[in-house]
Amino acid sequence: MVEYKILYSKLALKDAKKLSSANLANKAKELIEIIKKNPFQNPPPYEKLVGNLNGSYSRRINIKHRMVYEVREIDKVIRISRMWIHYGQ
Repeated sequence: MVEYKILYSKLALKDAKKLSSANLANKAKELIEIIKKNPFQNPPPYEKLVGNLNGSYSRRINIKHRMVYEVREIDKVIRISRMWIHYGQ
């Protein structure tokens, strides 16, 4: 099985620092390990997003924060765009 390559947006890199200070970094790392092997694994549940985030997927880091990512099947790449806020903020 081929693992997906993980890429981070500039915002996601900033979000990673916030996650560390909020003691959520380990939860985010667990989710990244899961999606690296299979971005569509369920559980933990994921949502397919619509609207201006159409084509992206979301998974909960905790009750408030989400990890938002896009999957490119052609070259097996996952681009994480956010890891801190809820969708529209």
